[in-house]
Amino acid sequence: MSTDYQQTYYETTVDITPYPAQSGRVDTKVCILGGGLAGLSTALGLAERGINDVVVLESHRLGHGASGRNGGFVFGGYSLGNADLLATLGVEEAQRLYRLTLDAVELIRNRIKQYAIDCDLVDQGVILANWFNDPSRLETPRKLMRDVYGVDWEYLPPGQLKELLKTERYFGGLLERNAFHFHPLKYVYGIARTVAEFGVRIHEQSSALNIERRGKKYVVNTEGGEVHAEHVIFSCGGYARGVYRPVERAVLPIATYVVATEPLGARLNDVIDCESAVYDTRFAFDYYRPLRDSRLLWGGRISVLNRSPEAIASLLKTDLLTVYPQLEGVKIQYSWGGLMSYGRHQMAQIGQDEAGVWHAVGFGGHGMAPTTVAGEVLADAIAKSIPIPEGFGKFGLTRTFGLAGLVAAQMTYTAYQARDAFDALRLNK
Repeated sequence: MSTDYQQTYYETTVDITPYPAQSGRVDTKVCILGGGLAGLSTALGLAERGINDVVVLESHRLGHGASGRNGGFVFGGYSLGNADLLATLGVEEAQRLYRLTLDAVELIRNRIKQYAIDCDLVDQGVILANWFNDPSRLETPRKLMRDVYGVDWEYLPPGQLKELLKTERYFGGLLERNAFHFHPLKYVYGIARTVAEFGVRIHEQSSALNIERRGKKYVVNTEGGEVHAEHVIFSCGGYARGVYRPVERAVLPIATYVVATEPLGARLNDVIDCESAVYDTRFAFDYYRPLRDSRLLWGGRISVLNRSPEAIASLLKTDLLTVYPQLEGVKIQYSWGGLMSYGRHQMAQIGQDEAGVWHAVGFGGHGMAPTTVAGEVLADAIAKSIPIPEGFGKFGLTRTFGLAGLVAAQMTYTAYQARDAFDALRLNK
């Protein structure tokens, strides 16, 4: 078996449909910058509301960024924790914004069925495994979710969890049954195929250079021409630089890492005897899930550094063996990194700036449902003039201060890693 560090596991297991580059002058009602899930979900939301005069510009290929590189978890909430969401917004608005993500989970599930998207969906929930011998690490979030958000996460006692996850590392868990996991890049291409069938024009390898206002319209200058539009939506994530500063300066590009093992065959059941996806209660948590070809996909760590695939494989294999030492000798066949976009407040940024440009960025490491929320919210705003929920306005385009912000983010993450390690030594004796 050979390693393939030139492509992600997702890239090697998807049928890629190419789309032409943009050239010349194009006129449209809506121009969307970014061919990830935020942009494509918005395009689909608009098409479903009767607006298909839409152009999507992607600088690389569809799903090139975080949308096609992530762990494939689909569940409620935002990168900002649910307790912090409540503290910032109060009960009513926090409930409203969280409910939008639950609706998005169901919408994704329904779209997969409605549009016949083959994306390896595994509808068996997501487990939050307790890294610490401290029951409050589960009791506190479970009580919050039940009492405030009306969601019951099922408690899994340590003995029951150990039957599912064959490790000594965990002390019970919570199962979010409504969640699921899937192949994110297959979903990206399925949504793209759907919006193209609606009549939306998709262009890959079509970098936007800038956005300018000319009279009553916006003009997006590209490498091949220009797009004139009544509305422009910036949804480029952590990879866009030098296109539209008011949004770009409000997000930090943060790297995270993922690997996929060789096919494990029967050995997989020696590790995980369930089909759920898993993450743990540390701030610097691992996340992983079984794949249908018996591989284990494993992700974790965040950094301002874009490490080499070889370094990523080494780091994450160490993390994997810390939890499942019985996989000693396993080969890492795929290894990759990707950039997420984070706001200083860690909350998704969805709205319209003073110049009238719409934006959907800052989804961090929790983007599957929130990007769909963004698509629905922006489609409602443009197609039906429905105001964007007020809660999103509390998390505006706050400046991140570039390099200084990246240094601060790395220092914060390192401090939380140290706290996790200290708490584990203190509690897990």
